[in-house]
Amino acid sequence: MSEIIRPAHIAISRVVIDEEDAVLPVARLREGAAPSRNGCPFHDVRHMLRDVGLRPTRQRLALGWLLFAKGDRHVSAEILHEEAIKARFPVSLATVYNTLHQFTEVGLLRELAVDGSKTYFDTNPTDHHHFFLEGENNLVDIPSAQVEVERVPEAPEGYEIARIDVVVRLRPKRRG
Repeated sequence: MSEIIRPAHIAISRVVIDEEDAVLPVARLREGAAPSRNGCPFHDVRHMLRDVGLRPTRQRLALGWLLFAKGDRHVSAEILHEEAIKARFPVSLATVYNTLHQFTEVGLLRELAVDGSKTYFDTNPTDHHHFFLEGENNLVDIPSAQVEVERVPEAPEGYEIARIDVVVRLRPKRRG
């Protein structure tokens, strides 16, 4: 049986985070360091939502559990909607879109537009890049250290660069 070791600055009843060690709530949920009274995934998602200032509504709790309980992944609104229906959680596609955008605005998700018409939401909001597998419509993470962007254009006046997303498109090698 493994023992949970908590750093000295983390208390059971609340989490105290140093400025330089700031961790997004979703990262704490993934690592299992979020305080949990009973190990209930809904409680963990509820705590994560409150940490970022979102009210834990029934829809947000259910969709958050579907999103984050499976680890790092890339989903479209349509995929999450199908998962919700299969889990017998009746929710409209519009509610799924709204919830995904709310989670993105508070930093729980990253939005990735591929091909201009297909949008994916990444449950890993840290800096990293992606392979896009053509024909499979699947994204695979690339650690940011494996990609170097040497020259970045200067942002127009009044703007700053928020982030750089590199998507490397892959297809199976052609034979012959």
